[in-house]
This record gives sequence, C-alpha cells and structure tokens, in this order.
Amino acid sequence: MGPHPAVAAIRLAVRRVLHDILNEQTSRAPYAVHAPAVAHAPYAAPGAPLAPAPQSAAPPPGQPPFGVPTPSRTRRAPADPSAPLVLVACSGGADSMALASALAFEAPRLGVRAGGVTVDHGLQAGSDQRAEEVAQRLRELGLDPVEAVAVRVGREGGPEAAARDARYAALDAVAERHGAAAVLLGHTRDDQAETVLLGLARGSGIRSLSGMAAVSGAGGRYRRPFLHIDRQTARKACMVQALPVWDDPHNTDPAYTRSRLRHEGLPALEKALGKGVVEALARTAQLSRDDADALDAWAGQAEAAVRDDTGRLECAKLYALPPAVRRRILRRAAIEAGAPAGSLFARHIEEMDRLITGWRGQGAINLPGKVVVRRQGGRLVIRQG
Repeated sequence: MGPHPAVAAIRLAVRRVLHDILNEQTSRAPYAVHAPAVAHAPYAAPGAPLAPAPQSAAPPPGQPPFGVPTPSRTRRAPADPSAPLVLVACSGGADSMALASALAFEAPRLGVRAGGVTVDHGLQAGSDQRAEEVAQRLRELGLDPVEAVAVRVGREGGPEAAARDARYAALDAVAERHGAAAVLLGHTRDDQAETVLLGLARGSGIRSLSGMAAVSGAGGRYRRPFLHIDRQTARKACMVQALPVWDDPHNTDPAYTRSRLRHEGLPALEKALGKGVVEALARTAQLSRDDADALDAWAGQAEAAVRDDTGRLECAKLYALPPAVRRRILRRAAIEAGAPAGSLFARHIEEMDRLITGWRGQGAINLPGKVVVRRQGGRLVIRQG
C-alpha cells in the first residue's frame, strides 16, 4: 500500500527540487557524479493529479505504517561525504516538519546528504529548549548534520522584518559553514497568498505582487518546494506520520500583521468572494513574477543605451522608454549609488521620475542612504552626499 496522498504530495515536491539541485551540481562539476537510479513520479502541472508514489510492501503486523519516522527506520548507512548536502530550515511547525520528513525520505534515495537547522530567535520563554527539541526530532528523522542556532533579533524594520533578517543571516552562516548546496524552506501556497496581499497593501508594484520565488538567495541557495501545496496538506502529512509539531503563538498573535491577515483578512475575502482566493493569489504571484522578470531584463538591456560617455543617465533617452522600464533603471541607479534597496520605496522612484517627465527646474531629491539626485544639463547626477 502506498503512502497517504498528503505524504505522497510533499515527497514528490521535495523529489522535484532535489532533482533540480542534482542537475545543477552535475552541470557545474567537471566530472559528473551520477545519483543512484530511482523510480519517481513524473512532474505534474500545478493542480494536476499527482502520479502514485512507488508502492511499498505492507509493514509487518504490529509495526507502524510506512512513513512514520521511528528511529530504527530512519537510521541509514553514512552518506557519501562527497555527495551534495541539502539542509532544511525547521521551526518545528507543521510546514517545516513535513518538509524535513520528506527530505529525510527522499534524499538517501537520490544520493543526497540531508541535514537540518533550527533557529532560536530568543523571543519567547523557553525558546532555547524548544530549539533543542526540534533539533533532536530532526536527528531522529535521520538528518545529519543538525544545528540549533541562537540569534539576536534587532528592531530595524519592525519585529517581523528584524526576525526574518536575523533568521536568514543564521541560515546563510550555517549553509556556508557546511558547504550546503541548498536550504529548503517550508513556505506553502497559503504563505504565498498572504505575501501577495501584503505587497498589494504596500502599493509597491508588480515585484511585490510576485511574492516569494521558488528559488532565491545567493546562487539559488533557498528553495521552496511547497509553494504549490496548501498548509492543510502539510499538516495532514504530519498527522498521518505521527510527527509532533509546535504551533508558534506568534502565528495567532493579532499584534503581527501577517497573523491578522491569516486569521481575519483571508477568511473575510473567502467569505466575500468564495473559495479559491488562495489559489488565485498564488497564481497571480507567478504571473507577476514572470512579468517582472521580463521587465527587469528589458531594463538591463536598455540601461547602456541611455547612459552617456561618462556613465550619466540622459533624460531625453529615459523619457522615450516605457515608464515601467524607466523606473527600473532609476531604481537600479539609486541602489548603485548607495541607497539601501530595502529603504527605497515607490515614492522615491516617482520623485526621481518627475525629474525626467515633469521637469520644471525643481531642486535635488534626497534618497535613503544620503543619496542625492539632481538634474543637470539634461542628465541625472546621482551620488552620495
């Protein structure tokens, strides 16, 4: 009898990502190292029925169903130390525990080493003990290496942004220390829908509407296999595998914007518009990302043509470009001059744009990072100070 459909879905999602990682590793290596052959379900389009996972013999009488992570079952022979290492970032919640269990199951079958990392943000009493408990669960799944890392959360950008920045810095450090090929993140389709709505509320443009990328970070370090899987599927996979999960109280705290959106905003939208809002928002994210990527590429190609011999941007040539392309060039130029990308908002770019489209002799514009922009002799001068 095969695994439960929820378990099959998460394993297939992880298997796809591991295949991608192996293909990338093989293309980079001077001598290809072939992973062991494995029978796997073919790729399916989002929303299409999943092909059945490989069938397993029934467990002996009195034993738990296959897929339940008992220490005796997950203990394996040491992996080839030359094989690529993939880490899973695990908070102990249902999404990341489901991801960890799928990685522990699929990685050995593809000749991949699998490890895990959990981050202690230090924001709740007993968080250090909870992080060690999560690390122990990852070890019981058969993951190695496993680390529990404590971080100090600052205040810049608000509590959610500060915690995210500290978490990613810790994940980067662990990945670099172990030479990991990738770090898997458990963001689901529901998380993607929330991210799109938050971007829409900020009015930050199409890039914000594109949500989270399936592949992101330096060198494509971060992978999100579950962006097409809903949160309930991940939770169901944990339940049928008897995986203990921890529900972070911050996820239900109305002090946090995402928590209010999750428990009040999205349910209200579904009540008003009907079911399918989450799927539609996730689809919007992918379509927006495709459009934003195309416009970014266009801006990259057009930028050289609108600069003079000294590298300054020529206003007349910028004016001739479509606004979406022109504003991307302006944003890139401001960042290159020293403006922090995270502090550069749409209103800043609009002010820069008015120096081109609404020139009436206005003065210089001050941007974050002490960057000053002025129009001089038909060109934009963008510099710090």
